[in-house]
Amino acid sequence: MSISITSGTYTIDPSHSEVGFVARHAMVTKVRGWFRDVTGTITVADDFAASSATATMKVDSVDTGNADRDGHLKSADFFDAEKNPEITFVSTGVKDVKGDEFVLVGDLTIKGITKSVELEAEFNGSATDPFGNARIGFSAETEVEREDWGLTWNAALETGGVLVSKKIKLVLDISAIKQA
Repeated sequence: MSISITSGTYTIDPSHSEVGFVARHAMVTKVRGWFRDVTGTITVADDFAASSATATMKVDSVDTGNADRDGHLKSADFFDAEKNPEITFVSTGVKDVKGDEFVLVGDLTIKGITKSVELEAEFNGSATDPFGNARIGFSAETEVEREDWGLTWNAALETGGVLVSKKIKLVLDISAIKQA
């Protein structure tokens, strides 16, 4: 079964989209954060498996609800926003389309390092909003090893383990508007 969406190019609506992450902190809790400045496009092909997506996240827009932590994430210890102001994603394929679910494969670039990732994705539907915009929505997630992108800073805990987990969950909720 194939996903049925009107083909065309859609622009990510940053005010109604979230690109976030979840990390384990001190081995006992989860800390969540988001990139508030996200742009990109989704190009839906007549054959959904031929569709594509791109996204850019501004590192300076990272928001975990804690200014000190946000500053540390922007520093050279983590994202090094001064030298690497953007994180990018460029899809390279769509596979395993089953109903409204599929796998979006693409290249994720962080700190100048590009690695392939597979996002477990779901088409959440389409609608025309009160302003006449044709909208589509998707959610997706994956888990990555942050050290693969040179995000290696950490601190050992007295009780064993580390302060920041190596595995990070990426979580996306995307709303996009069809271009005229």
